[in-house]
Amino acid sequence: MSHPNPPNPASLFFAAGASQRLLRALMRAAQALGPGLASRLAFALFSTPMPFKKTVSPQVAAPWVAEPWELMGLRLCSWRHREHEAAAASRPRVLLVHGWAGSAQQMRPLAERLWAQGFAPILLDMPAHGHSQGWQTHMPQFVQALHAAAQRFGPLHGIVAHSLGAVAVSHAVARGLPTARLALIACSAPPRQVLGWFAQSFGLGRKSMTQIQQRLERLGATTLETFEPAWLGPRLPQATLLVHDEQDRAAPFAHAQAFAAALPDARLLAVQGLGHRRILGDAAVAQAVAAHLRGEGF
Repeated sequence: MSHPNPPNPASLFFAAGASQRLLRALMRAAQALGPGLASRLAFALFSTPMPFKKTVSPQVAAPWVAEPWELMGLRLCSWRHREHEAAAASRPRVLLVHGWAGSAQQMRPLAERLWAQGFAPILLDMPAHGHSQGWQTHMPQFVQALHAAAQRFGPLHGIVAHSLGAVAVSHAVARGLPTARLALIACSAPPRQVLGWFAQSFGLGRKSMTQIQQRLERLGATTLETFEPAWLGPRLPQATLLVHDEQDRAAPFAHAQAFAAALPDARLLAVQGLGHRRILGDAAVAQAVAAHLRGEGF
């Protein structure tokens, strides 16, 4: 069932209001001076998680303990249960990955339920998010952080990811990140579609949009096509659970359907009334994810 109103692309970035009107005006002025200036300004905006990261982000509450580490000179933060070291040998390790403008704190309710069911969750604050360093980031850097985290914390039995984090995880696994099972919650549309929504939201011209896409592809040394379901599907043999609200206003349910259809070993769990973010705290969703990680339900 689709929502009677299509997803509002502006909701992915800013609430409609004075801030968005001001940014649209700035973008129009930049484009009047040339697409190069407009694309640089737009790329900076596109790479800045909104709302802005707090100078002091809330700690993930005990019993979760912060573990700082570095990625190419950038200080990142992960979180593990205080009893992780003592129990890790007998518990399958599961990486939890938040989405754009999210944080490890969002994944804590899910992590607590997975710990209670015998797993060893590891929560990441991605670059420029939560307690990790930086104010700007992009999809290629998300992917780099995932590969580095897998090397640091692996072997990983599974990965649970939300929203844009789910897109990054899918790409990273398709490009060789080792794991046995995937759970993708409220998976976002591919970057090319998100970029189109961004351009629509701020009145960005086609030439500026193309320049942003080319810059992202240079940074990732790949094309945005490699984030599309048609490219990912044949390269993701892992058993995959997709959980998605049918009325998700930020990530269209139709994308989850298309992604599930492209994967060789996928199950799509449709839910209602949980939206794009509340879905992370739902007990029934956590139970389904835990069952999937145990190998049940396929």
